Order: sequence, then C-alpha cells, then structure tokens
Amino acid sequence: MRIAVTGSIATDHLMSYPGRFTDQLVADRLHQVSLSFLVDDLEVRRGGIAANITFGLGQLGVGSALVGAVGQDFDEYRGWLERHGVDTSSVYVSDTKHTARFICTTDTDHNQIASFYAGAMAEAREIELKPVADRLGGLDVVVISPNDPAAMVRHTEECRDRGYRFVADPGQQLARMEGEEIRRLVEGAEYLFTNEYEHGLLLQSTGWTHADVLERVGLWATSLGPKGVQVESKSEPTIEVAPPKEKQKGDPTGVGDALRSGFLAGLYHDLDLERSLQLGCTLATVSLETDGPQEYQVERDSFVARIAEAYGDAAAAEVQSKLG
Repeated sequence: MRIAVTGSIATDHLMSYPGRFTDQLVADRLHQVSLSFLVDDLEVRRGGIAANITFGLGQLGVGSALVGAVGQDFDEYRGWLERHGVDTSSVYVSDTKHTARFICTTDTDHNQIASFYAGAMAEAREIELKPVADRLGGLDVVVISPNDPAAMVRHTEECRDRGYRFVADPGQQLARMEGEEIRRLVEGAEYLFTNEYEHGLLLQSTGWTHADVLERVGLWATSLGPKGVQVESKSEPTIEVAPPKEKQKGDPTGVGDALRSGFLAGLYHDLDLERSLQLGCTLATVSLETDGPQEYQVERDSFVARIAEAYGDAAAAEVQSKLG
C-alpha cells in the first residue's frame, strides 16, 4: 500500500517567561505596545501535521511519502524523518522562503504570545501529485491534511480527477476556509477526519446536514478527546473505540496526528476498521505521554501489551503479527 501524506511541515519554537505578561502592560498605553521578555528556556520541536503523521507511520514500521513545501533550512529535519522511515523525496524546497515555524512564549499563568510564519508552506500549491505517483508506481491513498488552503483544494481535485483514494483531514483550516472550499475538500473522500468541534464547524460552514456529509464520504471519523474516536457511515452501525489509559500526561500536541498514523497503519496491514481504530488510539496514547509530537518511541512488546490490556488478547495477537 503506497501512502502519500500532504500537509504542513514546520518547527515549533517554544519559550517560557518566568512572570506574567499582564504585569508589563500599561493600561493607557495599549495602543502602542512595545515589549521584550527575557525567557528562561527554548525548546525547538519538529512538527507540522503531515510530518507528524508520517513519523507515526514510521514508528509502526510503515513507510510513507511526505508531500509538502519547506525552505533551504530543512536538511537537518529531513535527516531526522528519513532515519525514522519517512520518504522525503517528494518534498518541495522553496528557493526564497524558510520552512514554516510557530513561535510561542508562555508565561506563568499559561497566557501565550505566539506567531505563525507560513513561509514555504504557501508554495505547496505548486505541488502536483502525479509525479509522486509515477515515482512510487502508483498511490493507494492520499492524506489531505491542513496545509496552504489552495494546495489542499488542488490536491483534493487531483485525487478526484486521477482516481486516487483520499482522506480528507481539513483540521484547523476549517476556520479560515469558505463553505464552497470545504465542500470541495470533503466531496468523495473515502475517510473524513475531524474532532468534535470541527465536526460541528464543518456542518455550519458547508450548510450540509449530518446525513448530507455521510452521503458524500465513505466513513466519518470524529476524535472525542479522552473518550477516543467514533466512526459513522451511511450504511454501517457507528463504531466507538476508547483509548488505553495513559500512564502520564504530556503535551497533547500531535495526539490527533498519531491517531491518524495508527489508523492508516491498520489499513496498510489490512486490519478491519475497529482494529485499525484501536491501533490508532493506542499510538495516540503513547504520543500523549510524551512532550512533543515526534518525541515518542514505539517499543513493540510494550505496545502490544497495552493493546492486550485495553482490547483483549485477540486484538494484541492480530496487531503483533503485523508489526515489524
């Protein structure tokens, strides 16, 4: 099964300020704020939704092609991904812009001042999927995850035109896209992924009813936070899968991406829908226990043991037979 994952590739620059932003604000000078904060630490984390998904697939022994746009500063990140089983040969490198990055400072009250630089991501609209398919000998599934909106629309339309099965995962871009654009992203998807909030926002933005969406997609998967995930379809009963209990809570960033990785790995291994969701929920829990969306590691025996504890020995045996 040849998987291409399109979407954002970025780095997160996270800083901590040992005070309160509000203490530095002058009430009658808010129209001309000019502040500088001396921070205690800096963490640089690899991220971007498409990169996170391909990393998670690699943790489960499944190779995938990453498709997105980056800057000339991508070499170190490229090496990291390739060491973790990701094919980066179809990543577009901008001649003029840096790789996208998120820069955020958090104070002691957990208030944040943040900026997002799209950078090279804006050039993802220049990417065509056919050369990726030609290089890989075809594409069995394409994931359309949050990216430059024009790129998302282009990739979706190319999937429909060329007959590539695709996963619609519009995510946070639902908030900035118009209803007609969202309808073009969703129509014909084999799988649609949203969280609970995005579930409602998609209906509001498109003007479709819940039944309308199910008429237009194969399966609609909605992540439910600590309750797990549910999958609905036009013709089959709803399936709900709860996640394994976490051992500790880390940074939740990237947990949804890990869910998608595990689900795609299940499809890759021809597991049924429920088992694929169980695999996704387990990987999501492993991600949740770690700070950073690409800082976790899957240790095969303990991973299978967690599946056995949460879903039973039969589920564990089936997954164990597939994991390399």
